[in-house]
Amino acid sequence: MGSDFHLFLCRAETRRVLWVMGGVFAFSILVQQYFELPYGNFIGSLFSGVNSNRTNNVNTQFNFTVGFDGKMKRNDSIFPIKPNDSSGVELLKPNRDLAPERAKEFENIFKGKNENAAPMLEEQSKDDIAPLASNVSLPPMISLAPSVSPRHVDDNSIVMHSSDNPGGATTTQNNEVVAFVPLKSNAAVQTMNSPAPSVSLRHIDDNSTTAPNKATELLRNDLALSGNASTLNKALAVHDNLTTLASSHTPYGAKTPSVKEASDKPVKGVVSISEMTNMLLWSHHPSNLLTNPKWSSASDEELLSAKSQIESAANSIGDLGLHAPVYHNVSKFIRSYELMERNLKVYIYREGKRPVFHQSRLTGIYASEGWFMKQLKASQHFLTNDPNKAHLFYLPFSSQILEEVLYVPGSHSFTNLKAYLKNYVDLIKGRYPFWNRTQGADHFLVACHDWAPEETRCEMANCIKSLCNADLKEGFKLGKDASLPETNIGSADPSRSLGGKRPSQRKFLAFFAGSMHGYVRPILLKHWQNKDPNMKIFGRMRKTDYIHHMKSSKYCICARGYEVNSPRVVEAVSYECVPVIISDNFVPPFLETLNWESFAVFVLEKDIPNLKSILESISLRRYLKLYNNVIKVQQHFLWHPEPVKYDMFHMILHSIWYNRVFQIAS
Repeated sequence: MGSDFHLFLCRAETRRVLWVMGGVFAFSILVQQYFELPYGNFIGSLFSGVNSNRTNNVNTQFNFTVGFDGKMKRNDSIFPIKPNDSSGVELLKPNRDLAPERAKEFENIFKGKNENAAPMLEEQSKDDIAPLASNVSLPPMISLAPSVSPRHVDDNSIVMHSSDNPGGATTTQNNEVVAFVPLKSNAAVQTMNSPAPSVSLRHIDDNSTTAPNKATELLRNDLALSGNASTLNKALAVHDNLTTLASSHTPYGAKTPSVKEASDKPVKGVVSISEMTNMLLWSHHPSNLLTNPKWSSASDEELLSAKSQIESAANSIGDLGLHAPVYHNVSKFIRSYELMERNLKVYIYREGKRPVFHQSRLTGIYASEGWFMKQLKASQHFLTNDPNKAHLFYLPFSSQILEEVLYVPGSHSFTNLKAYLKNYVDLIKGRYPFWNRTQGADHFLVACHDWAPEETRCEMANCIKSLCNADLKEGFKLGKDASLPETNIGSADPSRSLGGKRPSQRKFLAFFAGSMHGYVRPILLKHWQNKDPNMKIFGRMRKTDYIHHMKSSKYCICARGYEVNSPRVVEAVSYECVPVIISDNFVPPFLETLNWESFAVFVLEKDIPNLKSILESISLRRYLKLYNNVIKVQQHFLWHPEPVKYDMFHMILHSIWYNRVFQIAS
């Protein structure tokens, strides 16, 4: 009896010990799972340390491409996954150890030395790619949106709506999707045409705001170290204004075509042209650089060399065709332009299907983006077929056609347009290592549609953006982005109707005519229409009368419309009329090179009631200088059927080149 009792106690004690050990083990598993949950599933997280050792402490992923045939192919590229950045966009960060070899592999592919390139580069229709580099076979890319038909709206523009989507759903149709599948994960594959879960695609009519820029903190540290208190205070005041603008402005409205009209109300805080110039100089300070490459390349070394040569450019009397007073530093401009002509190589991605990609439109108010695309593609001087030799990568899409094809009338949403561009960027990220090397900082786009800043805000945030809507309160970044001249082109030769009357024959003090777009123009007409015989301020006018008045006036009023940009700036220069820009926070084209105050007048929107007195206060001597400088700068604002030195095409490319050069840290 006693032995049985002792045996019972022994068994009970054994069970108790086993229960305690099991509880401790389970608790340890739960604790470890809690801290390692983001890295994989339950079992995988227990052995994440082993996995990380096998991959050099990098979370590895394979890139799979699903083609038209529905088959999934592996591209054999290995990149670590970078956690979501502050914008909520997941970026791929290349493996530093593998990247140089990966780049060499791409070099072999583009030189035809890699026999295993076929799974990644498949055949593509000639109609869907750029005409250059036909020796490389490429896979079919993003397909067109559902069938579309033109729809007229009351501002005489044509937009497109989906005939297959009567309910107004914002969907895109893609025949190819790219999925990134991390190893040791049971997560479902996320296709390209599904936005990342953490990305918030803002509707046109919402009240979301833009996050404040980090430039203030960076500038505060840099200037404090330099001991320049006055410059510090002035620069910080300017950046505070920009932060207020970025956080308080709602860019778009609730209707179409009044999508632009919701911005039609004044905002507080204005950055003057002088302050913009000062900010531009500070933006090239090393601490304000956007990003550093993940691994070095020969192209980076060439950009660093160019930067050094530009900064140390000797004073020059200038090119015979250049007038020094219209430039901030004519010697640096000459040196930078020479280096661009000698060294710059651009690679154009051949991915992307027409009409959104690789198709240029050469007439209308958005024609600048089309002319640039056409002339860059035709350039044998600046293009390269080997992306390893490129300093810049061009994303060849039309913001105008994107809106016409994909925007759903009445949807009040950019989701469709943003998703389409996101698909394209994801494709570039997955297929090539070049975007991942700089997170897109050496890529650029040229877009003139008013909506381009919003469409490219997230996925193309790091790119150099050449935009007509160059508005500081819309997120335009001085020193990175470039202001694109808006040109209203109606003929094959835009330069055929140049010039105007001599100063003594210009009988009108000021002239404006145009539609009542935005909030500034109605104010202008309220104060000055039919109020003074020397102030020729009208609504809409016939084209012949419009040109006659521009050629007969001393000052041409360039008042903003729905957005800050206006084709009147280029028109005024073309007709040798001094531009009077009434558009707060507008960054004028080529500001990094041109001294705009030497040939233009800037009037704050709030000073419209005093417009005549402001213009009459300008002395005759000062006016003649402005007039002569307009003539000297005119060559930079002309399109030619074939590009010529210092023309609009070369100046746009130079702005992009110059900004990229000064993004590279020494």
